[in-house]
Amino acid sequence: MNWLRSISAMAALLFSAAVCAQTIPDNPAPAANTLPPALQNVGFEPQLNAQLPLDLAFRDEAGRNVQLREYFGQKPVILALVYFGCPMLCNQVEQGVVGALRMLSFNPGRDYQVVFVSFDPRETPDMAFQKKESAMSHFRRPETASGWHFLTGSKDPIDALTSSANFRFSFDEKSNLFAHASGILLLTSDGRISRYFYGVEYPSRDVRLGLVDASAGKIGTPVDRALLFCYQYDPSTARYSASILAIIRLGGVLTVVCLVASILIFRRRESNAARTRLEGAH
Repeated sequence: MNWLRSISAMAALLFSAAVCAQTIPDNPAPAANTLPPALQNVGFEPQLNAQLPLDLAFRDEAGRNVQLREYFGQKPVILALVYFGCPMLCNQVEQGVVGALRMLSFNPGRDYQVVFVSFDPRETPDMAFQKKESAMSHFRRPETASGWHFLTGSKDPIDALTSSANFRFSFDEKSNLFAHASGILLLTSDGRISRYFYGVEYPSRDVRLGLVDASAGKIGTPVDRALLFCYQYDPSTARYSASILAIIRLGGVLTVVCLVASILIFRRRESNAARTRLEGAH
C-alpha cells in the first residue's frame, strides 16, 4: 500500500541521516601556560580566507628558480610548512600527508597540487629532492610526480609565507633544531586559506571534503558534494563534524509525525466513507 511504502522510505531517510550525523570528538590543544619556555612563541593559527603572497621566490627540488604562484591558478593546493632536516615531526607530517592522499581517488597534478616548503633557509634543493624521492616511493603513483613540489628559499620569502599563515617557530642553537607546530593548509586556486588540519595524521575523509571545498566543487563526485551538507568544517577543531545533527533529528521527527498523522486521517476518512456506503445500502 502507498502508506506502507511511505513509511519504508522515511525509515531509509532517517537511517541515512543517522549515518551522516556521526559526531567527531574535539581534541583541544593544551593551554599555553603548560608549555615549556622554548615553545611559548611556537604556534599555528591560520585564518580562513586569508590570502597568501604568491609572488615569493623559492627554488624547487631540481634547483630551478620558481615563484609560489606557479602552483596556483586552476587547482586547489595542499601546503605543508616543514624543514627537511627535521629528525622526527616533519617526517611524520610527510607520512601523514602521503598516507591520507593514498586513500583518495584524486591525483596530484590532475586534481590538486602538493607543496612542501622548508622554513630553514640553510636547506638546499638536494635535500628537497631526497624528500620528494621518499614521498613518491611511499605514494606509489609515479605518474603524479608533476603534482608534488618541495621548495627551499631564503629567509625573507620564508618569513613572509610563514607569517601570512600564522605559523611560528623558533630555533635552538644548542641542539641545532627548530621547535615548531605541525599541520597542513588547503588553499584555493587563488591562494586563499580554505581549510587547515593540525597534527601529523589527517583523516582521508576530511582531506577529501577539504579539497572539494577548496575547489568550490570543481573536483569530487555528487556524493562528495552531498556529504558537505551533512558535515561542516569547524575552525575551532580543524575538523569536519556533523554540526547539523539536531536539525536532522528534528526534521526527521517532524516528518514522521506528519506522515503518521496523514495516514491516520486518511484511514479515518476511508472508514467514514465505508460506513456511509453501508448505511445508504440499508
